[in-house]
Amino acid sequence: MNKIKQIAPVKKMNWFDKIAHPGQFLIWSRYLILPLIIITITTFIIGLWYAFFNSPEDYQMGNTVRIMYIHVPTAWLSQFIYVMMAISSIGSLVWRHPLADVAMKVAAPLGATFTAMALFTGALWGRPTWGTYWEWDGRMTSTLILLLMYLGLIALWRSFDDQLRAAKLVAIITLVGVINIPIIKFSVDWWNTLHQPSIISSKGISMPPEIYTPLFIMLFAFTMLFILLQTNAMRTEIIRRKADRLMRKKINKNSGAKNNV
Repeated sequence: MNKIKQIAPVKKMNWFDKIAHPGQFLIWSRYLILPLIIITITTFIIGLWYAFFNSPEDYQMGNTVRIMYIHVPTAWLSQFIYVMMAISSIGSLVWRHPLADVAMKVAAPLGATFTAMALFTGALWGRPTWGTYWEWDGRMTSTLILLLMYLGLIALWRSFDDQLRAAKLVAIITLVGVINIPIIKFSVDWWNTLHQPSIISSKGISMPPEIYTPLFIMLFAFTMLFILLQTNAMRTEIIRRKADRLMRKKINKNSGAKNNV
């Protein structure tokens, strides 16, 4: 009797596969772009209106306090994005997932941008508040190091033609560099610095609701902006990689045809 070859059933994608697979990501993420745009614009309008027209001056810093509504969200994102990159690095090294590589790569320029904005607005804050644009204290110096780390990771990605090889090296360096994040966070507690302590501590929120309400709205607005930019950048990177693979296949096919002539 002839043996009947059994065909294994095709495994159905579960919810995680649909979220994590690059091809599936392109399908479902396109429905997020418009809602994210609407939410981001709306929260920015509300937050900026509260920040500049419906919040009081600080009794010590006066109108300088309004710089905080840009500085604090960008400083928060500078650290949040790096932590997200570290998590993506684990996904890349452990599961070798291409979407983790994509998320890690496109987040680095965004992290560098928000970190640069945090340093710039911090300098604008520092001149009228401390009498200097820059002081080599713990938080400012460690944030500057974070910016240099972002720039180094961007340069490293661009120095490799093989993005898979680049992803492994970048992931390892990213995980080593994550030690800088708690240094930034706790530097004002560990050392005597000019920088103010964190606005949220074990004692609660160190500011009145008239000031922290617009601040939290702006924190949410900037976070939504990052999610929007990150999602769009990931979509662009996936499409670019697909185009590169198709181009390489076409070149290899053409070169193989010439060799057979």
